[in-house]
Amino acid sequence: MTGIRALLSRRLQTRQLPGVTPGPHDFTVRRRLRVPMDDGVELLTDVYTPTGEVAPPLPTVVIRSPYGRGSVPTQAPALAREGFTVVVQSCRGTGGSGGTFEPQLNEQRDGMTTHRWVRKQPWFTGSVATYGPSYLGYAQWAVAGRMQREDPGHAPEALCLFNTMPDFGAITWDNGAFSLRNALGWSRWMDLMGRSGPAALLRRLLPLPDRKLEAAFDVLPLGAADTAASGRPISWYQDWVGHERLTDDYWTQQSHTASVPDVTAPVYMSTGWHDIFLPWQLRTYAQLAGAGRAPRLTVGPWGHIGGGEGPSFVESVAFLKEHFAGAAGTRVAPVRAFLTGAQQWHDLPAWPPPGAAVRSWHPHASGLLDPAAPDGGVTRWTYDPDDPTPAVGGPSLNPDSGPVDNAAHERRADVAVFRSTPLAEAVTVAGEPVARIRFRSSAPSADVFVRICDVHPDGRSMTVCDGIRRIGSIGTAATDPPPGEDGFREVEVPLWPAFHRFAAGHRIGVQVSSGAHPRYARNPGTGEPAVTAAAVVRAEQEISHDTALPSRIDLPVWAS
Repeated sequence: MTGIRALLSRRLQTRQLPGVTPGPHDFTVRRRLRVPMDDGVELLTDVYTPTGEVAPPLPTVVIRSPYGRGSVPTQAPALAREGFTVVVQSCRGTGGSGGTFEPQLNEQRDGMTTHRWVRKQPWFTGSVATYGPSYLGYAQWAVAGRMQREDPGHAPEALCLFNTMPDFGAITWDNGAFSLRNALGWSRWMDLMGRSGPAALLRRLLPLPDRKLEAAFDVLPLGAADTAASGRPISWYQDWVGHERLTDDYWTQQSHTASVPDVTAPVYMSTGWHDIFLPWQLRTYAQLAGAGRAPRLTVGPWGHIGGGEGPSFVESVAFLKEHFAGAAGTRVAPVRAFLTGAQQWHDLPAWPPPGAAVRSWHPHASGLLDPAAPDGGVTRWTYDPDDPTPAVGGPSLNPDSGPVDNAAHERRADVAVFRSTPLAEAVTVAGEPVARIRFRSSAPSADVFVRICDVHPDGRSMTVCDGIRRIGSIGTAATDPPPGEDGFREVEVPLWPAFHRFAAGHRIGVQVSSGAHPRYARNPGTGEPAVTAAAVVRAEQEISHDTALPSRIDLPVWAS
C-alpha cells in the first residue's frame, strides 16, 4: 500500500496543468518537516526550492491544505518550476500532521504561527505570498486581515485566491437552507481521507458511484445522514447541522468576513460563474474595492472543479512576478469576465461593470414574465417533502457543474414557470439579480427557490443562475419578513451573480419552487430543529400577483 501511495503522489507531483507550459527551473523537495504550533502540536510541511539562481528573488509561497501536501490543488511543483520557493503544510489533523481536524476552527492560529516560522528559515526569500483554491483560500483569509492589523511585519504581502470565501458558514446555511450535497459530500470525502486501507484509498481516488452517499441524501433527520453515508457520526457535520443560526459562536469564531477590508496586500482572485462560492467571493471583491484596494479579478465559464486551474495558475504567476520582480503587466483591465450566452471574454474596469441598471420583470398568473405589472391572481402548487422538488444542475463540488436544460423539470407540478415573450433585442445581465416574491405557505416553514433560465427558440431552457431563501426556521426567525394581512410575505431571494446575454429571439424564463434536493436539504415544513426533524408536512404554496404589491425579479441590465 505504501508503494501505491508513493506512485500516486509522484504522478500528482508531475501532473501538468491544462494549457500550462512548465517553467524553466528544476527543484528539490524537503519533506515532512515538523513545524511546531503554539500548543506543541507539530504540522508536517514540505518545502520546494528551485535550483539555480532566481533573480530577482520571488516570494516564498505559503500553502496550507487539508487535502495532502502532494495533492493537485497545491500546484507546488508548477510554482517551484517558475522559481518560487513553496511551503506546503498539512492542516492540523490531516496528511500526517498532529492534532484533530476541526474544519475552519484552527486555521487562523496555526496559519499565523506558520507565517512567523517561515520568516525565520534560512531559505526564506524575503517576502511571502499565499496561494490556493477553496479551503486553501479560506486558510489565506483566516490569516491575512488579522495579521495585517495585529502583526503587519509577518503578514502576507500578496494573496492568490481561487473559488473561495472567508466564511464557510454562509454557504453551509445558504439563506437558511442547508447545503446538503456539498456539506455531506465533502464530509464523506474527508472522512475517507482519514481512513486507512485499500477500500478507502480506492474510493478516494477513483470516480466510483457512491451509493451510500446518494442514499444518505434522503435520510431524515439530517443528524443521521453522516452515519448513513460513512457508518459513523462525523463530528464537524454534527456541528454544522446542529447550528442553524449563523450568529452562533460556533460560526462567528470562524468567519473572517469582517477582516477582509484590513487586507492591504495586493490580491488576485479567480472564480467561475458556476462555482459554489461565487456570490461570496464577489462580495469580498466588493469589500476590498470599497476600501480602495480592488483586486485583480477573473471570472470564467467554469465550476468549482475543472476548467479554471490552468488560467488561474498562469495569471497568478504573472501577477506575482509583476508585483515582486517588476515584470511587464499582462492585463489590459483589472477585471476579465466571460459573458455567457455570447461566449465572449470582456475586459472591464470593475465588477459589476459601470452602466448596469436594475430593470424589473413581473411574473403574471398567466405564466407571462413582463416588465408591466400583473393584473392580479395567484399561482399555486403543492410541495411534498416525501417527493421533494429535485435539484437540476447548479453549482456543486462535482466537475460537471454548468448550465443544464430545465425543460423537463419545468413540467413538474411543483414548479411554477414564467416566461417573457421573445426578446426583440438582446438583454445582457451583469450583476446579482434579486427576486422579490410575494409568497404564502400553509406550512410553518418553507423554501423559495428561484432560477432564471435562457429559453432558446428550440425549447431548451438553460440555467443562468438561481438562489434560495428559507422562512420559518430556527436560523431565519430573526430575519423572516412579516406577513401582511392577507398572509403573504415579500421573500427576498438573492440569486447567483451572472454575466449573461439573452439573444434576440430568446425568452427570459423564471421558475419558482420550494426546493432543489439534495443540493439543498428538503424542508420538512415543521420548523423544528433540522438536526432532529423527522416528521414532514405537505405544503400548499402560493405566489401573489397583486397589482399594488407585485412579485418581481430585479435584473441588473448592462448596456454594453
